[in-house]
Amino acid sequence: MKPAVAPRAVDGSKSEEFDAIKRRIHNKLVDKLDLTKVGELEGEVLRREIRMVVEHLCDSEETFLNRNERERLIEEVLDETFGLGPLELLLKDATISDIMINGPKNIYVERRGRMEKTNVEFRDNAHLLQIIDRIVSKVGRRVDETNPMVDARLTDGSRVNAIIPPLALDGAAMSIRRFGSNPLKLEDLLNYQAFTPEMVMLLEGAIKARLNIIISGGTGSGKTTLLNTLSSFISNKDRIVTIEDAAELQLQQDHVVRLETRPANIEGKGQVHATDLVKNCLRMRPERIIIGECRGGEALDMLQAMNTGHDGSLTTMHANSPRDAIARLETMIMMAGFEMPMKAMRQQISSAVDLIIQANRLQGGPRRVTHITEVIGMEQDTVVMQDIYKYVQEGIDGEGQATGHFLSTGIRPTFMDRLEAAGVRLPASAFRERIMMQGC
Repeated sequence: MKPAVAPRAVDGSKSEEFDAIKRRIHNKLVDKLDLTKVGELEGEVLRREIRMVVEHLCDSEETFLNRNERERLIEEVLDETFGLGPLELLLKDATISDIMINGPKNIYVERRGRMEKTNVEFRDNAHLLQIIDRIVSKVGRRVDETNPMVDARLTDGSRVNAIIPPLALDGAAMSIRRFGSNPLKLEDLLNYQAFTPEMVMLLEGAIKARLNIIISGGTGSGKTTLLNTLSSFISNKDRIVTIEDAAELQLQQDHVVRLETRPANIEGKGQVHATDLVKNCLRMRPERIIIGECRGGEALDMLQAMNTGHDGSLTTMHANSPRDAIARLETMIMMAGFEMPMKAMRQQISSAVDLIIQANRLQGGPRRVTHITEVIGMEQDTVVMQDIYKYVQEGIDGEGQATGHFLSTGIRPTFMDRLEAAGVRLPASAFRERIMMQGC
């Protein structure tokens, strides 16, 4: 697929003339539409009907557009009317994983782990603000001078963050983390060498045996994608409650209750935190609790839930290593406002968490599961952990990408009896000390 770069006229005056024609036709279209009849149509039928109107308006314009320019004009007017304007071109490109908008004239994308600038532009800051407002209003949120930062999502589950003036000095800024309508499956991650088949067998067994799992990693390391993938191992009979700031998990099970936090209204009231939702979900008879991301005081409620019979819970969090994940949990417990002795805090963590999966984005863009670490328990005041599998980086190849190998440490997990009790039997060779995959 060709890079999603908007075709721009070589002649600047011609480009301005094209934009002027587009605005004129769009304004005429708005004046011409009968909103009562439009409301009766939907989907492709509505787009097809509006397209005929736009084609008629193009014919009425006294301009000298060739066939390609005319088709481009029609598509851009339809995108402006039904979609997200200039962003539609980028959203149609499946190779783009991130879209970063730094003001109306500077739009960057990440494609296959590499950053590049596009020629896509908004008319001005007002045009960009209009598109941002269109996105956030669809999920019942707002963005204005009193609330200049917002998290939202697109219809396909892609995560959106926007920040506008006066906080953003060079015009509104927006970041879109793509997930796509067809999320990555287990086979895709295996093909991308994110982990090995042996690691998958262990993770599948851990999910089926209802171990409590934390997926940790940095920004863009693939935590949510990994959580989505692992959730496919959950039984279709389990009642699952998900808690997120902006709903982006795409679970395939039937019995799922999706909860989403809510920001304060214009009067500063009505805010619902993740902590509130965690407390509420415990009254909903959940068999699995999945928290999209732990980032504050809800960590304490999550740990208490894990310690009081809600086994098989899953969550993600930001941390650079499994040991850092434990330290981050301690910090988040303190954020809950409770003064708890350090030893008691670590006992809560060690008894609640069974497994930590560390995902990292390496140099050059490849994403790898770098550690699968078991939390064993406490030894004096220290949480004891052991690596079962890990990724060892060896260097950088000619294209600037990290290379290395997956390693089995030779340690057999202490929770194997729980796996066997759940009917999961793994071969002894899965834990034999060796290099499992070289040169990936």
